[in-house]
Amino acid sequence: MTDLPDRLSIDPDSKYYDETLIERGVGIRFNGAEKTNVEEYCVSEGWVMVQAGKALDRKGKPLTMKLKGKVEPYLRDEA
Repeated sequence: MTDLPDRLSIDPDSKYYDETLIERGVGIRFNGAEKTNVEEYCVSEGWVMVQAGKALDRKGKPLTMKLKGKVEPYLRDEA
C-alpha cells in the first residue's frame, strides 16, 4: 500500500489539499464502513469531516460535521 498523508482535504483552499492524490482516487473506510462524502480526514487524530446534507455556508461551500472513529485511507486503484 502506498503511504498516504496523515491528513488530506478535497478543498483547494486548504493547506492539506493534494490534487495528484485526489485524482488517483483516495477512498476512506471509517469505523469499517466505506464513506463517499468525506471532505477531509485525519488518521492520527481519528476524525473525518463529512457533508451535512445539501446545506451550504455563505461562501458556497458545503456545511460539514466532524465524526470521530477509526480512519483508514486507501487508494482506490489498488483496492
